[in-house]
Amino acid sequence: MPLRRGLPVTRPGDAAPTDLHWFRIAVVGVLAGFTSGLFGVGGGIVMVPGLVLVAGFPQKLATGTSLSAIIPISVAGIAGYASDGEVDWVVAACVTCGAVVGALVGTRLLVRISAPLLQLLFAGAMLAGGAKLLFDEVDALGRGELTLTMAAGLLLLGVASGVLAGLLGVGGGIVIVPLLSIAFGVPHVLAKGTSLAVILPTAIMGTIRNRRTQLTALRPAMGVGMAGVISALLASQISLELDPSVSRALFAVLLVAAAVRLGHTGWVSLREEAGSVSDPPAAPDRTDDRQVG
Repeated sequence: MPLRRGLPVTRPGDAAPTDLHWFRIAVVGVLAGFTSGLFGVGGGIVMVPGLVLVAGFPQKLATGTSLSAIIPISVAGIAGYASDGEVDWVVAACVTCGAVVGALVGTRLLVRISAPLLQLLFAGAMLAGGAKLLFDEVDALGRGELTLTMAAGLLLLGVASGVLAGLLGVGGGIVIVPLLSIAFGVPHVLAKGTSLAVILPTAIMGTIRNRRTQLTALRPAMGVGMAGVISALLASQISLELDPSVSRALFAVLLVAAAVRLGHTGWVSLREEAGSVSDPPAAPDRTDDRQVG
């Protein structure tokens, strides 16, 4: 059944709401843009639960739509960091090569995976990101000369972040930012700018794939994305001056709060799914037999 407002239909139960609340969508975009610019992530960590809990999107469609909305937001964030020279383009190129491949894998898995299970995976990823930000104190002084071993490690990091992006609708920054600092010695602010440079092509590739499987709604995605452009640019400028420990603590609180809320929703839905599968089918109503055939 076609939807009003020109939104794509994916499959029963996966369609976007026909009565869209554009103000709510804009609020989600502004918050996602600020998160993206401040922490060097795509903003999907806010967008996916925001589209589900505030705008009423199904989980899978929210995931794909978030990946599309990340495109204009990441462009704004890149501009903010690059204006101060806080993007390592060589590292970004290496990670991107792996991330594009990973995004193809992740979006393929998105078509097949259970939506409640996806919510639980997303919550787990957010909790892991929060733990890293809270407990990992990194003295990153620079990555040094790029070697073959380092390039291979960056490629693997890209694959992991790309799978996460395609599967969960995030840019992959919750993996890229901490690991660039911990494993490769990239300073925190430079890691955030570099992360956004990887997120942009990853989001484009994921969007192309999601359009083929109809797991993205482009009009809401552009609404969210454009609403987040200014806040992403402003937040990236704030990030250049923000104390790294304050940045990590704030982001960790955000991750944990969103993870608890989304994880609870996914767990309840998963239990309901399991209950509906285990329940025996109801006996047919014999009073209606005369109407058949």
